[in-house]
Amino acid sequence: MTKADEFQPFPIKDQLPGVDFCLNSSPPWPEAILLGFQHFIVMLGTTVFIPTILVPLMGGGNVEKAEVIETVLFVAGINTLLQTWFGTRLPVVMGSSYASIIPSFSIAFSNRFSIYANPRQRFRQSMRAVQGALIIAAFLQILMGFFGFVRIFTRFLSPLAAIPLVTLTGLGLFALGFPQLARCIEVGLPALIIVVVLSQYLPHFTKSKRMVFDRFAVLLSVSIVWSYAEILTIAGAYDNRSPNTQFSCRTDRSGLVGAAPWIRVPYPFQWGRPSFNAGDAFAMVAASFVAFIESIGTYIAASRYASATIPPPSVLSRGVGWQGIGTLLNGLFGTGSTCSASVENAGLLGLTRVGSRRVVQISAVFMIFFSLLGKFGAVLASIPLPIMAALYCVLFAYVASAGITFLQFCNLNSFRTKFIIGFSLFMGLSVPQYFNQYLLTSGHGPVNTGLTAFNNVMQVIFSSAATVAILIAFTLDSTHGYRDGVTRIDSGRHWWVKFRFFSSDTRSEEFYSLPYNLNRFFPSF
Repeated sequence: MTKADEFQPFPIKDQLPGVDFCLNSSPPWPEAILLGFQHFIVMLGTTVFIPTILVPLMGGGNVEKAEVIETVLFVAGINTLLQTWFGTRLPVVMGSSYASIIPSFSIAFSNRFSIYANPRQRFRQSMRAVQGALIIAAFLQILMGFFGFVRIFTRFLSPLAAIPLVTLTGLGLFALGFPQLARCIEVGLPALIIVVVLSQYLPHFTKSKRMVFDRFAVLLSVSIVWSYAEILTIAGAYDNRSPNTQFSCRTDRSGLVGAAPWIRVPYPFQWGRPSFNAGDAFAMVAASFVAFIESIGTYIAASRYASATIPPPSVLSRGVGWQGIGTLLNGLFGTGSTCSASVENAGLLGLTRVGSRRVVQISAVFMIFFSLLGKFGAVLASIPLPIMAALYCVLFAYVASAGITFLQFCNLNSFRTKFIIGFSLFMGLSVPQYFNQYLLTSGHGPVNTGLTAFNNVMQVIFSSAATVAILIAFTLDSTHGYRDGVTRIDSGRHWWVKFRFFSSDTRSEEFYSLPYNLNRFFPSF
């Protein structure tokens, strides 16, 4: 026997081993509450970031920004509970989507709102237009989900096509990582180093492994670096720095604490009656499409880190349908963005090795609680964004690696496999880079026709790395060498054939069946 023969290849696993708490299990209540609070902290980054850049463009001030953030938190908590109870039932946090930024920007800069001299009135009119666009866009997700179109698409999704989708769901957000961290390097870089040391190195030098440092690395690192940033702020380290540096580094520049009320309950149509415009709705529908494509990648990654099997197509379709209900609620309440599964929170499942559904449901309770107690929520929402960007560097990487794990199902010695994976990954990064760079340098996208709505649709779709990647990978996998029977094995389809139908594998019932015996009335196929 040669030395090489002593090493056995790693076996293929339908479920990820090494997870401490899987989808249906839960840590003890005190630990579950802390882990739920940690998920709440992680989702604050996107929750604060989008209103921070959007509300001022609409004409709103700190008061309006605080109210929008509270509304986003409140609706995100409701949507997360709906998704974990009746949707995919995966441990995913349903937050805001970056895909809706471009349509919302277009509405904010629309000439039809320039007639309002009062900034507060302009904000309300702009938000009503965004609400109307979101309400219409929600029906795309509802129709695609509940009418089974997503089920048809994902039934033909192979591991080979899923690799670029899931991988670029994480990697495609690289601009939110180190570039945002570097806006305040003296705060962001220590946060990155600390979270890596706490989660990856320190557990190997302690006796109580997998109990404190790696499982609560996010809470510990945020607490340490936030305190450090507070000290720098009080000491006057940023008093004479540029406004951009002060905004990124100081802990007292968000304006949220002073503007937020002590208690406030968000309610539907709080900004007034929604207004509807065909062009706005057209662009927002594209954002809705991108949001559910990226969310499918997040659902698949979350299932992996929850040590569950791949969600059957009917479950993914059900999840997109409930995501559409979430976008509808976003439109009714006025959050300014479409509903989407949080990529960073899916990465946190991998960091903590806790894929418990109950933990994420507890985090939803924290979202609702702190949205009602405005001052307390505003304090937590004032965490400097470079600290959150440091967390993204780790959490987005976990989601990307979840996609890479599906390589185990494919034939890596096939040149067809190499081409589809390499080409879709490269184009998935290259095309959005071109569209985004063109927008920054020219003030408009490369598609610049006389129809603003059409321009926005093209910009939204081709600015999403995951969307570009899955369009290319799915098309190539379905057409390239389709008549060759070997391609079915090369793509790994034979490994996932048992998950194409809900009843084909008994584990689907264990992980994804609806609560309260609702499967009798809403069967999955």
